[in-house]
Amino acid sequence: MRSLPIVFTCTKNFSAVTQICSSLSQQGIAVLSFDFTGLGRSEGEFQDSSFSANISDLSDAAAFLEKNYEAPKMLVGHSLGGSAVLYVARLLDSVQAVVTIAAPAFPAHVKHLFESDLEEVEKNGSAKVNIGGRSFRINKSFLEDLEQRPITSFLKNLRKSILIFHSPQDQIVGIENAAEIYGAAFHPKSFISLDGADHLLSNAADSQYIGEVISSWSIRYVAISENSKLNDLKGNQVLIRLAGDGYTTEIKTPHHHLLADEPIEVGGANLGPTPYDLLMASLGSCTAMTLKMYSERKDWPLKQVQVYLNHDKVHLDDSKASEDPGAKVSQFTRIIELEGDLDEDQRQKLLEISNRCPVHRTLQEEIKIRTMLAK
Repeated sequence: MRSLPIVFTCTKNFSAVTQICSSLSQQGIAVLSFDFTGLGRSEGEFQDSSFSANISDLSDAAAFLEKNYEAPKMLVGHSLGGSAVLYVARLLDSVQAVVTIAAPAFPAHVKHLFESDLEEVEKNGSAKVNIGGRSFRINKSFLEDLEQRPITSFLKNLRKSILIFHSPQDQIVGIENAAEIYGAAFHPKSFISLDGADHLLSNAADSQYIGEVISSWSIRYVAISENSKLNDLKGNQVLIRLAGDGYTTEIKTPHHHLLADEPIEVGGANLGPTPYDLLMASLGSCTAMTLKMYSERKDWPLKQVQVYLNHDKVHLDDSKASEDPGAKVSQFTRIIELEGDLDEDQRQKLLEISNRCPVHRTLQEEIKIRTMLAK
């Protein structure tokens, strides 16, 4: 687990934000995502905000993390949120890296999206605009604030690692914005082309890809203290945490971070394996490791092990209550594929050894589970 607190700006109800945050979480990166004023579930009205207020929202979110958890080490922002994280990164000493996604080089560059409503803004002081199929109400002061926020004036002095994502097909914020940000930024800086993606990242695969790249990139450019590499398990071996809506569950071990979930059809978000998937994975991985260890000790030419698993509820062969569903027991079926120049005796011996793997033995033991409430 690389505990790397980051702040993701835009609106957490934006599906791409959810996808990217989930991808980062699966890579063991802690994320705080939040709504700018007036977006999603955030209080206030977006039309009463400004770009300066967006920057203030971001600073407040960072201060909240520092006070309650750990100061953020990386900032990630989409669209105008990408511009905002570039501005605020210079104000936060803890931030070592900045990631922008489809960000305008000059916030004022997005004014062309409002042109059909500028006359209404001048006349009434505000107007409703549509950006990528989403409606917002903006006021005159918001537009005026955009005019006064050139990014290139300070990027050369921003000594933070920068990762820029942008699609050549972005019809909302053109690819030339990424070129301007890249050209003005100081090294180290990186650019990733999101070929084929739209501005709102409507294809979930694009968001998943972004999360995976951010995670890999951050290993090189964000220093993590030894203390933050370990999960706080309070002396225990595993921590399970479930909070918020749905069934998405965090699984923490001393050095790793996983997600468990339920399928969408039963109310989950399908962001991770189900509990029974994980149970079968435990049995299967232990089986494969045991066969590998045994083969190495014997110097046998085992090249690969694949274990397919299934779980069912079945009646015992001698059951007297074959019609009673409650009389069924769990049955795990393992189908083991062995690859290598093994003779039949070796294959049969490995089949025998598979039944000696520690998880197999544990599942066949009499198991006691003690449960208590934390004090």
